[in-house]
Amino acid sequence: MKGAVLTPVGRVVLTEEDGTLVRLSWSDEEADGESPLLSEAAAQIAAYFDRRLTRFELPLATGSGRAALFHKALLAIPFGETRRYGELARGLGIPPQAVGRACGQNPLPILVPCHRVLGATGLGGFSAPGGIETKIALLRHEGALLI
Repeated sequence: MKGAVLTPVGRVVLTEEDGTLVRLSWSDEEADGESPLLSEAAAQIAAYFDRRLTRFELPLATGSGRAALFHKALLAIPFGETRRYGELARGLGIPPQAVGRACGQNPLPILVPCHRVLGATGLGGFSAPGGIETKIALLRHEGALLI
């Protein structure tokens, strides 16, 4: 089931499967239903952008094995803070490039905050529409980027 949410960084579509959010994408896809989970996710996203919520409390599909460990590390980065690719890589015992690839493949951006991960000497990338400008907007929203 899919539900759409308008945000300051564009329209996002949330996909729910078996009571869990499995994807957040910037898309023009049609919403095809409503559920308590999709309604709650929309409410929490609105609260996040209104600065009334700093941590999502939603059932998220975070994968298994290394993917689950990676998502857990992202979820541990507090609102308004950032980490470097290398810092996460050392904590997970993987190369920094693997952290970059995992961020780019994150199926739940915003909810699993890959935008809070920066490169060694700059912002790094962001795979959402708008690319780095969307990442900058999210970091500014959280007060983590003051440029």
